[in-house]
Amino acid sequence: MKTKETREDKEKDSSKKWVITVSILSFSLSIIFSFLTTATVNYLPIPVAILILLLVIVIGIIFDMVSMAVTIAEEKDFHAKASKKITGAKTSIKLIRNAPKVSSVCGDVVGDVCGILSGGIGAIIAMKITSIYNLDFDLQVIISAIVAALTIGGKAKCKLIAQEYSSQIVDKFTKIINILNFSKKNK
Repeated sequence: MKTKETREDKEKDSSKKWVITVSILSFSLSIIFSFLTTATVNYLPIPVAILILLLVIVIGIIFDMVSMAVTIAEEKDFHAKASKKITGAKTSIKLIRNAPKVSSVCGDVVGDVCGILSGGIGAIIAMKITSIYNLDFDLQVIISAIVAALTIGGKAKCKLIAQEYSSQIVDKFTKIINILNFSKKNK
């Protein structure tokens, strides 16, 4: 006899699908961005490579902050805006209602991919500097420590900001999403 699938069974299936989806997304993004950055950073001057490294670190920090903000923000902050039909309010509510998934994509996928990329870019920069200046010590250790300090310190600071300004961060993030969606619709 077939039994009706319970709500718990459906939630378990949905959770399994989400884990598989997010794993495949992480794998795909890691390959694409790792290939693009390593292929391009190898041929760039060191100052430009350092700027790209800093940009990747900042992107990881920002997405980690958004991840935290979405989990903290409260729906009620956006209900009044939604009733007044203010652009983005409904999207903000959807983000908050789906906070675990949004947080996973922003913090775990984008944030962690940026962490991996920053490590790879840092290694390339260390090899380039070591080669150009014929250094005989392991510069990679120092650059890795700098990258880690910037990333961890930046994320710690931005988590404090996310706690204090969660609704404003979600609002700004939603505006960016709406701008990107609008440009897609007009293509």
